[in-house]
Amino acid sequence: MQKARKRNILGILIDEVDYDGAVRAILKAAQERRPFSVSALAVHGVMTGVLNSEHRYRLNHLDLLAPDGQPVRWAMRFLYGIRLEDRVYGPRLTLEVCDVAAREGLPIYFYGSSREILDGLCRKLRQRFPKLIIAGTEPSKFRRISPSEKEDVVQRIHASGAAIVFVGLGCPRQEVWAYEFAPLVSCPVLAVGAAFAFHAGEVPQAPVWMQNAGLEWLFRLAAEPRRLWKRYLFLNPAYLALLLLQATKVGRFSDEGQRPKTELLFG
Repeated sequence: MQKARKRNILGILIDEVDYDGAVRAILKAAQERRPFSVSALAVHGVMTGVLNSEHRYRLNHLDLLAPDGQPVRWAMRFLYGIRLEDRVYGPRLTLEVCDVAAREGLPIYFYGSSREILDGLCRKLRQRFPKLIIAGTEPSKFRRISPSEKEDVVQRIHASGAAIVFVGLGCPRQEVWAYEFAPLVSCPVLAVGAAFAFHAGEVPQAPVWMQNAGLEWLFRLAAEPRRLWKRYLFLNPAYLALLLLQATKVGRFSDEGQRPKTELLFG
């Protein structure tokens, strides 16, 4: 299997990958029981790395960074002439991986969100994929955890027999989790953001036409204005301005970052 090529978008190394390529890479790692860290990044995810050199280091040391948002996919074309047929949307990637896991008999594990959302998520997924093996679920503690708690989490995942771990802690905490935990759990770790709440039926998704037009951010802003207004009204224009600087070579964006001095241990 050919390895996806990484492209520098504002210093963040986004993989030139589609759904099929991402699923095949995840499946291969799951079958081989080896670490493989994945995140699907929209504009907000990219900008968290642009604005923080330690987080840029984490992102660029994940194994696969898929272009989740349409503006990230469009940036691949704008800067490099790469015409991906579609973005790799975290919620859809979740379903595609669950489908393969069910067919291949690979147990999965869900970490993050609330117990209510996890219960709804499992119920809906079992209805959709009757053969899906859910090895375990664990809600977020919504705080930083201790080193001993981290060891307990790793042991629970190992004991469950999970071959794939999905993480829904929100950006950027879930990418931090994938960076810190993937080497220890010896299986793919997928940071999939709002996929848990979407598939549990707790949060509505934007209409397909808004997703295709790159307007999902507007739908989510209208649904949660108090929580998301700073994210979208400041970061989206900054992203576009920086892309223009990169395209005109006025700005240069290093992908090096700075190795984190300490673990954040989000739970």
